[in-house]
Amino acid sequence: MIYVLITLFVFVVMEGITWLTHRYVMHGFLWYLHEDHHQKGPGFFEKNDAFFIIFAIPSWLCIMLGSMNQVYWVVSVGAGIAMYGFAYFLVHEIIIHQRIKLFTRSNNRYIKAIRWAHKMHHKHLGKEEGESFGMLVVAKKYWDKVKRDEQFKQS
Repeated sequence: MIYVLITLFVFVVMEGITWLTHRYVMHGFLWYLHEDHHQKGPGFFEKNDAFFIIFAIPSWLCIMLGSMNQVYWVVSVGAGIAMYGFAYFLVHEIIIHQRIKLFTRSNNRYIKAIRWAHKMHHKHLGKEEGESFGMLVVAKKYWDKVKRDEQFKQS
């Protein structure tokens, strides 16, 4: 049971780590890898996709080394990182950017809010003056925007 709790705790903490990494690393000294995500070029792949590998390495190492040494709380940390990575892939690549066309239309309020927050993030083409650096947690102002839009459509 403790390993499940550790996994879930790490999953939750990863949102904060993602926010900090996105704000200060991706929009900082590794902007050259992230820039093509804001200024889309031709082709399916982006330099930004390298972050998948960068973020997968700690998860893989925790799972592999924890398993080899029978230190299962470390495996749980790796599993929490991996679960967040999967959620990130699903939300960012499939739901938001629709790089794989599975969820092209949705009336779900959460999906609308997260898409709006990400749209506001991408309105900034440079690395400065960004907003909405998280992924799964959406600020209240974006929920309010979606709610206002829904109320407007009903009237």
